[in-house]
Amino acid sequence: MTIPKKLVLVGNGMAGIRCIEHLLKLAPDAYSITVFGAEPHPNYNRIQLSTVLADGGAGLQDIVLNDWSWYEDNGITLHAGHPVASIDTAMRTVTSDQGVSASYDVLLLATGSRAYLLPVPGADKEGVIGFRDIRDCETMLEASRTYRRAAVIGGGLLGLEAARGLLNLGMDVTVVHNSALLMNRQLDPAASLMLQQELEQQGMKFRLNAQTAEITGRKRASGLKFRDGSRLDADLVVMAVGIVPNAELAAAAGIATRRGVIVGDELATSAPGVYALGECAEHDGIAYGLVAPLYEQGAVLAKHLAGVPTEGYKGSVTSTKLKVSGVDVFSAGDYMGGEGSRSLRWQDEVDGVYKKLVVRGDRLEGAVLFGDTSDGAMLFNLIKSGEPIAGREKELLLGFAPGSGGATAASPLERLAAMPDDEIVCGCNGVSKEAVVQAIVSGGCTSLGAIKACTKASASCGGCKPLVEGLLELTAGDAVVQVKEGICGCTALGREEIVEAISSMGLSGVRETMHVLGWSQPEGCSKCRPALNYYLGMLQPGSHRDEKESRFANERYHANIQKDGTFSVVPRIYGGVTSPAELKHIADVAERFRVPLVKFTGGQRLDLLGVRKEDLPRMWEELGMASGSAYGKALRTVKTCVGDTFCRFGTQDAMGMGIRLEKAYERISTPAKFKMAVSGCPRNCAEATIKDFGVVAIDGGWELHAGGNGGVKVRATDLIGVVRTEEEVMEWSGAFLQYYRETASWGERTAHWVERVGIGSIREALASAEERIALNERLQEALATLEDPWKEIVGDPELRKNFEPLAAAGREQA
Repeated sequence: MTIPKKLVLVGNGMAGIRCIEHLLKLAPDAYSITVFGAEPHPNYNRIQLSTVLADGGAGLQDIVLNDWSWYEDNGITLHAGHPVASIDTAMRTVTSDQGVSASYDVLLLATGSRAYLLPVPGADKEGVIGFRDIRDCETMLEASRTYRRAAVIGGGLLGLEAARGLLNLGMDVTVVHNSALLMNRQLDPAASLMLQQELEQQGMKFRLNAQTAEITGRKRASGLKFRDGSRLDADLVVMAVGIVPNAELAAAAGIATRRGVIVGDELATSAPGVYALGECAEHDGIAYGLVAPLYEQGAVLAKHLAGVPTEGYKGSVTSTKLKVSGVDVFSAGDYMGGEGSRSLRWQDEVDGVYKKLVVRGDRLEGAVLFGDTSDGAMLFNLIKSGEPIAGREKELLLGFAPGSGGATAASPLERLAAMPDDEIVCGCNGVSKEAVVQAIVSGGCTSLGAIKACTKASASCGGCKPLVEGLLELTAGDAVVQVKEGICGCTALGREEIVEAISSMGLSGVRETMHVLGWSQPEGCSKCRPALNYYLGMLQPGSHRDEKESRFANERYHANIQKDGTFSVVPRIYGGVTSPAELKHIADVAERFRVPLVKFTGGQRLDLLGVRKEDLPRMWEELGMASGSAYGKALRTVKTCVGDTFCRFGTQDAMGMGIRLEKAYERISTPAKFKMAVSGCPRNCAEATIKDFGVVAIDGGWELHAGGNGGVKVRATDLIGVVRTEEEVMEWSGAFLQYYRETASWGERTAHWVERVGIGSIREALASAEERIALNERLQEALATLEDPWKEIVGDPELRKNFEPLAAAGREQA
């Protein structure tokens, strides 16, 4: 038996993990693989960072490419949250900043890049960030809750995506660009002006031909000062002006670098056994910052490491695709043209469509598309292949049907049918038309989700989704019309079908459910496993065993993981009401465990940040308090004002009502996080009208509100009704909570659920006293099965073992 070689990958990003994916297919047993990742997350799709901002409800779990179980299933040791501090090329070892070492036979450097920050005075102030990772998104989300004005320096691809995200967060956004044209490196003047006009209509502002001289403000940024003396007020400054390869680690190890880590056609560096790929690598003087070239490098390197013949990496022809709030833009090759070239243009300002082709001789050299980018993949393939297009120029520009003599425009399906089999459909993941068709014909992939899971087509930026859907229709015919997208790519079944099947068949476990209902992936994925676990628990509260392995890391460890790999502990403080003795006790415990930061949360609680995982059980034990469920899809907080206990405007006991609600419903699992508030008068100091369920005191009664959200997309609540007594508040709140639990999809916040089902239908469902009683009985049945997780772990030696340092290897570190 051949002993596998030891392969260490430094960098848990898209380029390095894609190479590992290829390698596992080509030589699954050739290497024992260890991965070091600087971020405390599994591999996620950096291209979709803007969707975390723009789509509001999206979170990290929605853009994860390979979840924790993928590493475990493939025998990969993952050290998440462990930046590598040093490489010893003589001893062939790497060591993280936390002292974890690993030896290697083969070392892959995929350390990526970082945002380039302009070297102007004030660039180090609070509120000045780049836009490269989840941490930057979190900073932007946090800033949007407090501040109103944002400036994005950089009018390129990334800058516009960041600006669109901030606009969706409700901020006043100005894009500052040093050119007269947006995306001037990707678009010609006509397309750039059309893009600017479209974005201005959406509310984006621009300062063009502007040179930033200084970021003003004291500790925190307050604005920009330009070289011409003019100013712009801004509380948040996002720099999106370029990237810098992370090559310092390699340079410190004596590996040759210039701008990036220097590699040849086999992606080998100057050190034996060490390879580099992705944004940190420099090949023939070029360090690529787009995902398609990085994936091409990964495929070449995987073949080389697997011993499969390969011509090596010869560089990439790049294309750019942008989709911001419905604006589609594409460019590739030499789109500006010049001496010896000719340009063909077509512009429809009514429909907002612009097309430009640059031709040199009988070859297509470049293209720009605005508004309609459906031909982008086909044109990009022609640019790369150098195929002669003489006589076809108008057909390519206007989309005429072949053989029609320019009289008939080809339909999208006709153009797909004429597309060569080897043409790339998904540029991000290098998926050809033939691969998609084979997945449909031979692999039985009859839905977009199934094709995405099988081939990764449309799994990155999503720009090729229309092409993939067109190939589905073209290849599968009428059958595809009946195929409904399921809760994930593992199944075509939706929420209602799954819940009905669990109830009617008496299914009792996640894996049993997946097996009986014919999951395409036997172990499921990070989207369906937690959803099934929730549905089973909701339907069978008395018999279902909660499957911890189907929960996200925060819920498995009952604490929120932070960017440095430590955790935050949030004890429950009912209604935000505490005592001097309780505060002193919390402070004493925090001091004993050397908690570096204590913060008041927006839900009137204390957040103890920076706790090591192995300290969690002992800390919970010494606190002796209930878990605040700050990490889970459960009731988080019930925020209160002082009500009539102290306030001269108060009409009811808001604190007492809030504490009663929180004690009644703590620990109950819900489809998504659930927040409540009680305001003691219509002045609404507890902000009850932007909570999932809000109670507002009025003279002689209480208003009941639902479906609010104070997060990314602020939504005011809808009024359910008015009741007179506290008992009625409890009856209606419990009924509402259980109705939401039983009818919402897993992961669906009440704000989205209320808009989907309609507040009228919710009022109707709760109108009957008999139905409210039944809903409350089912809720109490679920509550009766729950135990505080902190107390459960403290009292169970076996559960405590999960928090011991020796158990913190691989994915359990996060």
